Amino acid sequence: MRFANKVAIVTGGAKGIGLGCIEVFHEEGAKVILLDRDYRAAEEVVSLLSEKRPHSAAAYACDVGDLVQLSQAIALATEHFGRVDCLINNAGVHPPDTPIEQTSAEEVMQLLKINFVSTYMASMAVIDSIKRTQGTIINISSMTAVLGQKNSCAYAATKGAQLSFTKALALELAPFGVRVNAVLPSNVDTPLMRAWASSLADPESALQRIAELQPLGRMATPREMGTICLFLASADSSFITGQGIIADGGASLDY
Repeated sequence: MRFANKVAIVTGGAKGIGLGCIEVFHEEGAKVILLDRDYRAAEEVVSLLSEKRPHSAAAYACDVGDLVQLSQAIALATEHFGRVDCLINNAGVHPPDTPIEQTSAEEVMQLLKINFVSTYMASMAVIDSIKRTQGTIINISSMTAVLGQKNSCAYAATKGAQLSFTKALALELAPFGVRVNAVLPSNVDTPLMRAWASSLADPESALQRIAELQPLGRMATPREMGTICLFLASADSSFITGQGIIADGGASLDY
């Protein structure tokens, strides 16, 4: 029970990597708060978790692309259990496979708001609480931040911004005992991944090729990412801060 009596907030916590984090942290004794624009799905998750441990989970409707709504949701989440020990900035989107000349400036700005500015604003909103608990902030970036991705220039740039922000914020918060790290997955079998694959000509073949990109021969599961986040949030990683943890199943090794 490595997170007993502690509180974790996860954006985009109703599905994919966010749900994997919620499940793993809850199993380790945490009280968890899901922020998700799909409030019905978030409520269903809370209901299931509450059956296992009453009064241990809560959900708030939140579209991280709406910065006013995000600030309000973070404030409510912070007050809900009276403390915050970990913020996981997970919510994000991956646009369809699109060349740069077909991506408008407006689309880039909206993607930047969802994938990066929300990370900045949510982190800023929990600073005082995180300082009091000497907690952790974990940003879900992507291997595209360091490797790039064809026809995904805007997406890769937003993930690169998350990684740079992680390193800068780690320096700023280190004197207060707060650690900040990022996780850089390669391919994770999530609804977001399947939605991206559906934009291609042959989604099933694409998913198979994507699985084969990892020398381990498969995509990661959301729970595997949740386990990495738990490690980064717990005392097991007490001397790690400002890092981008590569969780790619060896994909970058086979370059």
